[in-house]
This record gives sequence, C-alpha cells and structure tokens, in this order.
Amino acid sequence: MRYFLSIAVVMLSLWSCATDTEIMNLTGTVKGLKKGTLLLQKIEDTLLVTVDSMTVDGNANFSFSQKIESPEIYYLYVRLKDGTLRDDRIPFFAENGEININTNLKNFGSAAVVTGSKNDKSLKEYLKLKDRYVIKNLGLIEDRLKLGNNIADSSLLKIEQRQRALLSNKYLATINFAMNHKDQEVAPYLMLSEVYDSNIKYLDTVYKALTPKIKDSKYGKELESFIKDRKKTDSIL
Repeated sequence: MRYFLSIAVVMLSLWSCATDTEIMNLTGTVKGLKKGTLLLQKIEDTLLVTVDSMTVDGNANFSFSQKIESPEIYYLYVRLKDGTLRDDRIPFFAENGEININTNLKNFGSAAVVTGSKNDKSLKEYLKLKDRYVIKNLGLIEDRLKLGNNIADSSLLKIEQRQRALLSNKYLATINFAMNHKDQEVAPYLMLSEVYDSNIKYLDTVYKALTPKIKDSKYGKELESFIKDRKKTDSIL
C-alpha cells in the first residue's frame, strides 16, 4: 500500500511541476496605482482584445495566469478609477513560465522592466540595436531640414543616399539578428513586424533557418503564410 502511495505522490509532484511551466504566471507591481483596473491584452484577428483583467484597490501588486499556446506579444494596460485609460501600454513577449513586470503609474510604459521571458529579453536587445539606426536617421533628417527649400543642393542628394544606405543596413542588421535567434519566436516576429517588405529571398532564408519548433509557432506559421502570399503577389507584378 505504501508503495502505491509513494508512486501517487511522485506522479502528483511531476504533474504539478509540469503545470507550473505550462502556463504564464505574470506578476508585478505598478508603483503609485491605488485604484483602477489592469488589463491583459493581445491582438486577435487584427483587433486588440482584453483576455483578462484585475481590479486594483490599495495594493499595487498584481498577478495573472494564462496558458500561452505559443509565445506572442501581449500588452499590459491600465484604466484608472475614474475610467480614464492611460495613453501608453506595456508590450511584452508572453510565454509560459514566471514573468515579472515592475513599473510606476507616472511612466507606465517607459519605466517598465520585464524579466523572465527569454523572447522578451532578445526583443529588448533588438530594440537597442534598432535605436542606433533611428538616432542616426534623426540626425540626417535634421541635416535635411537645415537645407530648407534648396532642393537643388547636391547636399540633399547625399543625405538621401545616406538615408537609403542606413535603411538598407538596418534591414540587414534585423535579418542577421533573426538568423542568430532562429531558435526563438522573436525571429519570425521581427521578420513580420520590421522587415516584411524586404526582398522575398531574405524572408525565405530566415524562415528556412528556423528550428522546427519555431516554424510550428504562431509567428513561424504566420511568416510561412506571409511568404507564400508574397510569392504569389510578386509573380503577378
């Protein structure tokens, strides 16, 4: 009898461990939030929908539990006591496991620190890379504005050439980043969100490099479908 009881205890322990890793346990704190509602959202069929919500009343800590079928971008949003919605959301790469988000009400989106998501960590690394190109492009835009209406100036042509080269370099950096993260869902996500209009051969190359698990993910399947549609469209043009 004791033997069977021991087996049952072991099986229950294994089941419990598996359950913990098969759902997303999202916890965190919104410093300064006294009363309001936190909304957990994601995109479904091009629409932003709320999948869960939680009322905050005096305790700035929050928690959500969601089964994530495939890692994807979710959003944390806040509605204040008077019904006012904040202008900013916290986007993060949701995946099963323990994820923590800490922020404050004043700078809800910009102050957010997300930990526990492997894909989100990689996405933040990419965004830092992207920011370098954004800053360089802002500098070129400033140089362009200084020329005023003198569109015949040869300097304008040089600035435009530098902007095109910068955009090309940004695309190549994105594709290279995706190739280096082919075992993460962030790879097909970046191809769809950042360089969807690049040469079809680059999209195809990245897709073929993805691991089987990633090809079978939400964004992996979307990238495959997108490439097929692009090939049909490109053949007509």
